[in-house]
Amino acid sequence: MPRVSRVVTLTDVAKRAGVHVSTASRALSSDPRIGAETVDRIRLLADEMGYEPDPAAAALRTGRSGVLGVLVPRVSDYVLATIYEGIDSRATERGYNTFVSNTNDDPLRRREKLNDLLLRRVEGVVLGDARLDGDELVGILSKRGVPYVLVNRRLRGHPSVTTDDVLGGRLAASHLLELGHENVGIIAGPSYVSTCAERTHGFVSQFRSAGMGLDEGRIINSGTDAVGGYEAGSALLAGNPDLTAIFAINDFAAIGAMGAVREFGKVPGRDVAVVGYNDVPLSSYLPVPLTSVSSPMFQMGQEAMTLLFDLMAGGEAESLLLTPHLVARASTVP
Repeated sequence: MPRVSRVVTLTDVAKRAGVHVSTASRALSSDPRIGAETVDRIRLLADEMGYEPDPAAAALRTGRSGVLGVLVPRVSDYVLATIYEGIDSRATERGYNTFVSNTNDDPLRRREKLNDLLLRRVEGVVLGDARLDGDELVGILSKRGVPYVLVNRRLRGHPSVTTDDVLGGRLAASHLLELGHENVGIIAGPSYVSTCAERTHGFVSQFRSAGMGLDEGRIINSGTDAVGGYEAGSALLAGNPDLTAIFAINDFAAIGAMGAVREFGKVPGRDVAVVGYNDVPLSSYLPVPLTSVSSPMFQMGQEAMTLLFDLMAGGEAESLLLTPHLVARASTVP
């Protein structure tokens, strides 16, 4: 039988160095109470012996894991991936690691993934998948005393960092109103997502402020991907032949809507204007470049992590709204 190599423990290193195990632990963690000569000697011995620290054991000893949890619907989504890059960048600056999980916006899966994070003894959690239709995760985290911050989505009374999505919806509406569009439709995304609800609300309220109404038949809930945008765009065009413009709650839904416009024998930007949201890089390289409301995605992740560190240090929770701006392209201004 092949010989199984024995794992070198901290006790082994301490014994070889002729010191107490607590001294060896402090030396390897650069505790200033241990002299530089002793630190160098113990580190050299640990390397020679092949000692590898056990994060789980260290977490039990110190009460700190050095790990932060992140829950998002899908890390493959460009917007969420960019937000996560901002989160991880700021965490790395502070010496923390992040552990990200996909929840697919499924309530049961969200609970399971949160439990996984808590078993890893994460010191804080960033929630990128908060739900308006009842969110038990914030209750669990509050009850356990685990600091948390919402990012990209909001819930009243909970710390969050998001774009000002109501303002973003107003910017999209103002742009179409300035171009003379009155017969518009909205691809509104899922009803349980705050970003979708607030972008839709901002758009509708701006139209109403201008004396324009929007029938319920011109507002369609949808998936957030291109397929969802295509299906909702097709339904809008089929039910409203006089439609001259579509606002979609994100760029991928808007790209799907542009496909539906073409399927109906129309040209995006000329016959039907289309506005998206987030301004992902792909938007400017489409055959008909997409007008979009730009949101600071990377900054959103960084600011969410900064807020989480403030909470972990016992500071106050003050939610942050980042300012969007509209980038006009050929999908509305041919």
